[in-house]
Amino acid sequence: MITGAAGFLGSHLCDKFVGEGYKVIAMDNLITGDLKNLEHLFPNPDFEFYHHDVTKYIHISGPLDYILHFASPASPIDYLKIPIQTLKVGAMGTHNCLGLAKEKRARILVASTSEVYGDPLVHPQTEEYWGNVNPVGPRGVYDEAKRYMESITTAYHSFHKVDTRIVRIFNTYGPRMRLNDGRALPAFIGQALRGEDITVFGDGSQTRSFCFVSDLIEGIYRLLLSNYTGPVNIGNPNEISLKRFAEEVLALTGNKVKIVSLPLPVDDPKQRRPDITLAKKLLNWTPIISRKEGLEKTYHYFKELPQEEWYRQPKEFLSGK
Repeated sequence: MITGAAGFLGSHLCDKFVGEGYKVIAMDNLITGDLKNLEHLFPNPDFEFYHHDVTKYIHISGPLDYILHFASPASPIDYLKIPIQTLKVGAMGTHNCLGLAKEKRARILVASTSEVYGDPLVHPQTEEYWGNVNPVGPRGVYDEAKRYMESITTAYHSFHKVDTRIVRIFNTYGPRMRLNDGRALPAFIGQALRGEDITVFGDGSQTRSFCFVSDLIEGIYRLLLSNYTGPVNIGNPNEISLKRFAEEVLALTGNKVKIVSLPLPVDDPKQRRPDITLAKKLLNWTPIISRKEGLEKTYHYFKELPQEEWYRQPKEFLSGK
């Protein structure tokens, strides 16, 4: 079972596991996910979709071997609009998934994030670093939901002996991202496609490390099948400033727009780079897709979308309950 299955990462995970011969139950409440990401799998008899909110009780008939819990808003534009739902899916949703794993004697992998490190005072970030998070800041609803997720997962492992895995995901990009989700790469490409100036926050010196989605999915798959129960960083340690990244996107698109600055958001991390020593040692994993190749694939995906998608506004959420 894969939660958040209609989202960016969830849909790629569905592809991976169907391709590896598994029967997949996909679950999503479609608040931020999109069924278009999964429609190519609907004819497959080994794939089924459940429209369900994981913060509600989860019932699955029959056996389950693995659960991958990826349900959560994952971009600032989402979790700032639906902060309560973001907290609930990290807390109650994780609790329900862990309870299901206990009932089914299934192995569960939960999707944590580099945001547990907050605005880090240690660089690069290793799994031993505890982070520098503002729990009452605007990003705290996401950061603390994921930190709680790690805590309750560890508690279920130690107290109930549930077989658990924790992946800390660093910035990931690729096809099926939403152009309007507020993250740097789709924002830059969307602005370039529309002929708008590209906006960076602050002076653009803050850094990120971008991992192409196929590399990330392979790392997650290897972690699930490993015997390690602690958190593991999965990401690409090739670090770049956001200003330089915007320049690369601009060069790729060939547009002649300008790069302009906007005020830096509250608690925006100044630097982000994973130490992947543990993933290399445990999983024999390292990213293989260069940023140049990954950007070209991602840009081609967005460019081929219907032009109305370039101008689509972010989803409006009816409730923050």
